[in-house]
Amino acid sequence: MRLSKAIEISRGDVVSIVGAGGKTTAMFRLAHELASDGWRVVTTTTTMIRQEERSEHTILEAQGEKLLQRARAALRKDAHITLVSSFREAEGKLTGVEPSLVDELISLPEVDAVIVEADGAKGRSLKGPAAHEPVISSSTTILVPVVGVDALRRRLDDTVAHRSEIVAQLADIQLGQVITPEIVSRVVVHPEGGLKDAPPQARVIPLINKVTVAEMEPARDIAQLLLDEPRVQRVILAAVADEDPVKEVWGRVAAVVLAAGESRRFGSPKQLLPWKATTLVEHVVDTALASSLGDVIVILGHLAEKIRGLLRDRSIRLVVNHDWDKGLSTSVSAGLRALPASYEACLFLLGDQPNVTTELINTILSTYRRTLAPIVAPAYRGRRGNPVLFSRSLFPELLTMEGDQGGREVILRHRDEMETVEVEEEEIFLDIDTAADYDGAR
Repeated sequence: MRLSKAIEISRGDVVSIVGAGGKTTAMFRLAHELASDGWRVVTTTTTMIRQEERSEHTILEAQGEKLLQRARAALRKDAHITLVSSFREAEGKLTGVEPSLVDELISLPEVDAVIVEADGAKGRSLKGPAAHEPVISSSTTILVPVVGVDALRRRLDDTVAHRSEIVAQLADIQLGQVITPEIVSRVVVHPEGGLKDAPPQARVIPLINKVTVAEMEPARDIAQLLLDEPRVQRVILAAVADEDPVKEVWGRVAAVVLAAGESRRFGSPKQLLPWKATTLVEHVVDTALASSLGDVIVILGHLAEKIRGLLRDRSIRLVVNHDWDKGLSTSVSAGLRALPASYEACLFLLGDQPNVTTELINTILSTYRRTLAPIVAPAYRGRRGNPVLFSRSLFPELLTMEGDQGGREVILRHRDEMETVEVEEEEIFLDIDTAADYDGAR
């Protein structure tokens, strides 16, 4: 996956990259992707970068107004330019621009996006910012704190971390202590660490860099910990130097269990049917809770209080749909409206589908994290089934559904964008509509 897709950058965005472990590479990777799409992009720094870290078209100009004029002229010919104010020959470094100049740059009609390296890390994989760092412009709309996953399992010292003593203070540990996912996450989301001076309007998207197959699991551990911080929108797992840089994108995904119906066709409430050691609705909820989903919302309707009593000891949210008798679409809408704004996708589970496993749910989530497809659904030999994941981009369409339909029409409209997860057994799609279904399933 491309970095620009993972960040979900839009025209007019100012991206400030802070931290350690690949900021410059990430900046130029993102710029090259956008330029290849026809965007006009400016890369710069508010601190310093090495002389070799620049684009083919680099403008060096100390006078701010003249720099803006030269940038406008250059962007009429080149899609990507780098702006710096001076060259420190003794250090071999290019000095960046004032944050106020970044604010002016993004207002220029020739500029689609500005990407800024907002602090330095001397090639280390972890960083604690000093009092004068980072240098973030007020127009920043996306803040990307970067950390190298290769810092894990190493002892905290100056070989792995820039300003290791500050890192130790932020993480509340001692120098020489082995770096764990918990330590990394504490530094990244600390208000004096990765979130230092974050503008209130900026979306915060941490980037865990240098992720290999061997480092995928600990990187996922860091991502899950980072999502406990409300300011973090999503977490990117990447190796930005690779041709295919983004490995996974972790955002908040909730499950909505649809359990509001009367079970008129069955003749009695299916939610209360015995299933293994519990009931059918408890079994489905427990399956969702055992997955890597971030939240589980259960939509109740018919016999809401009785079912609430069965589920009250579980860490879930219960929502009563008072219009349950008007069809499945009302429960879908109730679930979407109950979803916090910080959640970027939703997996709809049917309360009468007992063969869905935690493994299937996690596979659907994994597919979404690898692709960011707007719809992810399981399929058996080409036949689609439930549960289905929808991204937030499709929530407005789902909210227009009426009657007893769920998301079928939305799926049909976006079937070319859908990703499917192949399952080996058709029985996983079984939903219990009749007594014969129930007896066969048991």
